[in-house]
Amino acid sequence: MNQLQLLPLLLTTYTLGAQVQRQIYLHEEFEDGVYSLDGWKKRWVQSKHQADYGKFQLSAGRFYGHIEKDKGLQTTEDAKFYALSTRFEPFSNENETLVVQFSVKHEQGIDCGGGYVKLFPATLNQEDMHSESEYYIMFGPDICGFGNNIVQVILQYQGKYHANNKTIKCRINKDTHLYTLIIHPNATYAVKIDNEQVTAGGLEDDWAFLPPRKIKDPYARKPRKWDERLQIEDPEDKKPEDWEDFEFIPDPDAKKPDDWNEVIDGQWEGPLIPNLKYKGQWKPRIIDNPNYQGEWIHPEIDNPEYKPDPTLCHYYNISVLGLELWQVKSGSIFDNFLLTNDEEFAEEVGNKTWGIRKDVEKQWRELYEEMEKRRQEEEAKKKKEKEREREDDIWGLHTEEDEEDEGDVEEEPGDNRQMQEDGSERAFLGKNGEVHVDQKDEL
Repeated sequence: MNQLQLLPLLLTTYTLGAQVQRQIYLHEEFEDGVYSLDGWKKRWVQSKHQADYGKFQLSAGRFYGHIEKDKGLQTTEDAKFYALSTRFEPFSNENETLVVQFSVKHEQGIDCGGGYVKLFPATLNQEDMHSESEYYIMFGPDICGFGNNIVQVILQYQGKYHANNKTIKCRINKDTHLYTLIIHPNATYAVKIDNEQVTAGGLEDDWAFLPPRKIKDPYARKPRKWDERLQIEDPEDKKPEDWEDFEFIPDPDAKKPDDWNEVIDGQWEGPLIPNLKYKGQWKPRIIDNPNYQGEWIHPEIDNPEYKPDPTLCHYYNISVLGLELWQVKSGSIFDNFLLTNDEEFAEEVGNKTWGIRKDVEKQWRELYEEMEKRRQEEEAKKKKEKEREREDDIWGLHTEEDEEDEGDVEEEPGDNRQMQEDGSERAFLGKNGEVHVDQKDEL
């Protein structure tokens, strides 16, 4: 069996032991791009539900660890919906661990858009896949605006979709990151990013699939004399007799005018002056409440509506993995898709793909960004020089027509310069001095 036949790995079985067998339902790394640029199109189907879906292309991007092995599905059009999927032999995770794993690189510096995958039942019509198509699981990063960067873990239960109650932050830099969801048959789960666990727990605890196990006793009432006051005013504390709590007092030196007529002018009141002995409003000191009983806790009882479900998140006829998402700024690259029942194998695959190439990719990204920074600085410098020449040209000898002529002369060496600029974003010098130019194939 040659390498091309091994690529889909729709249902490959390996023996793990006497009781458990490793199942690989999907393993997609697009390595057949070395032999055939169109091979992946035979496995992935573009939805035709709407005519203006964004297109994917096979690309390693502007920076990568390996130009061939890092090729994946890249979004190519800004402000577009995308709908692409691949099918495999149906399977169920009943009494089996389910591992969903893939990598995604937002090399464009995504500002708003999805980076997640969906698992669909076998009944899905791939050419009609859209945002309302029924799915079982939605998992992966979802970014929109500053601070709103989360890992979505949405699971279907009895026809309804439930999001994880926890906030799981995703990575927002331009490097490739590996995302892994593990659902165990005992109704527990774990989420890993870059092969490091970021959260774990119980499905019942972290999703609102079922009514709560406990509810507040509807017949319980807080006793009327229950004292929740932590501190109180000291009942023994008395205000001193000489305490002055009047801020203003009548002026003792003021005299009623001799011509004051109370019949006409009313009762005379002397003017007020600040009280020099004023000490402020007196308050008794605060002491610990000797009768403090603590905060009253409403007693709970077993919820009669709660019934455990041993089939929680058991899915049947899982048969399609899809990229159904929206992106404002395109450029994300999806790769290293894996569906299996063996979490140790998934970690091993992650280390042999993302793991061994991540450091090289990061170095190339930093080099690319440094080259871009220098290019922008050089362009800004040239722009300032032209502005300075224009300001110094007090006689008007350097006209706009001259600038256009100079521009024509600069661009005259042919299309080589333009080709170099177009290719500079995708070309790097390798360690041996060879130039890696990204090859793309569009769907």
